[in-house]
Amino acid sequence: MRSMVITTRRMLEDRSQPYVLAVRSNHTLRMITQEGLLHTDPAQMAADLRAADWATHPAGEGAKGLRLYDWARIALPWLTTPDHERWLLIRRSRSDPKALAYYFVFAPAGTDLAEMAGAAGLRWTIEECFLRAKDDLGLDHCEARSWHGWHRHMTLVMAAAAFLTKLAADLRRAAALADQIKANETSPTSV
Repeated sequence: MRSMVITTRRMLEDRSQPYVLAVRSNHTLRMITQEGLLHTDPAQMAADLRAADWATHPAGEGAKGLRLYDWARIALPWLTTPDHERWLLIRRSRSDPKALAYYFVFAPAGTDLAEMAGAAGLRWTIEECFLRAKDDLGLDHCEARSWHGWHRHMTLVMAAAAFLTKLAADLRRAAALADQIKANETSPTSV
């Protein structure tokens, strides 16, 4: 599994494609420092953070409003291009400070912590999309016995999900526009 993470990261970095990838707390990190070779993991690095290193940012919109977490980041000293940086991003639950999640980030230089937190929070949106496709469109109801049957089922379900997502976005946009027009018609005009 570790080699797959490294391969994925290298492929994305070769394309200069920014990413936020979740990693385990015990993922081995090897870094060359002035003191020599350092073996560590995200959990050990997070344990060294001070209270001032944490900031509260939303990880996107949830069913009950903004999903707020405490976030911290640690620069990783691995070589990179001058226009990109590597970070270890740490998410901490506000209700249970011992609940931590870790991410490797490759981002354009100057990317702030709030942007990284927002990108890491997109995972929830993607999971919600797949859950909706399972519940509403039968993504998980395929009992195909061949790759072709499975591929056709998945393609049809994902095309239907994309169509419904676009339709819902268009309807929300039209409703917002109608509300805006209605508000403009009923607002008092100054003489």
